[in-house]
Amino acid sequence: MIKQLRFFLVGIIFLLSIGNLFACSVIYYIDEATGNIYVVNNEDYFYDAEAYLQIQPRTKKKLARLWYGWDDFAQGGVNEAGLFFDGAVTPKQERPEGYSGPKGNLGDRILAYCKTVDEAIAYLESEKVALDNAHMMFGDRFGNAKVVEWVNGKRTVVSIKENRLVMTNFNLSDTAPDAISCPRYLAIDQELLRLQGLETPVDLKMVGNAGAKAVQTPRKTAEGREGGTLYSSFIDITDMKFVLVYKLDNSKMTQLDLKAEFEKRKKQKIPLR
Repeated sequence: MIKQLRFFLVGIIFLLSIGNLFACSVIYYIDEATGNIYVVNNEDYFYDAEAYLQIQPRTKKKLARLWYGWDDFAQGGVNEAGLFFDGAVTPKQERPEGYSGPKGNLGDRILAYCKTVDEAIAYLESEKVALDNAHMMFGDRFGNAKVVEWVNGKRTVVSIKENRLVMTNFNLSDTAPDAISCPRYLAIDQELLRLQGLETPVDLKMVGNAGAKAVQTPRKTAEGREGGTLYSSFIDITDMKFVLVYKLDNSKMTQLDLKAEFEKRKKQKIPLR
């Protein structure tokens, strides 16, 4: 799988430079032939962020989990129960009355205590959390996936349709399907539709190729700060395999067997370089 991902990503970084500089994309996909579940995420941000993988061991009350991010904050991740989450920026919105932004490392807490999508959404409600500039995707090993959004002062939930759910940087609940104009979303969706028509099973590499339609090639702001796709993560939820490519550089690839990692008793912090 590593070689296959390498060949594709080397080609794609010369082809794509669409969308905003800091625009993430997330895919949850179920292969209809095998039932296997795959997740792909492109995290787009400044390249000087000190990003890392954090692996937390199982305890009596907490699930083993892996998350990726920086500054002691999980931008996304997966736990031993097969629950995944990630987020993406959206236009500024009004929070529902009585709700506030996340406190501390919300993503780590969700992965520590929740096993399913519905449990994760209930956890958000228990903490009265609402984001005013982003939405969140949750997906689990049971084929359930939902995007939680807060639009015009109300919480909305968008559920998976057929075998896939895609999230970029517009509110799905506030956009008619025939009005979607995000080029990254449309490019991903078109490729996933093509995969759906194949007679052969779909694997993680193929879904990863769909996600690569939305990567952001590195470029600098007017102030000289470089940014783009900081990392792309590929997760096989069914077999608990994890691959991460840092800064679109295939020589900076991390591959983990999550089942083995989650059996370890010590926490691990893996800097991305």
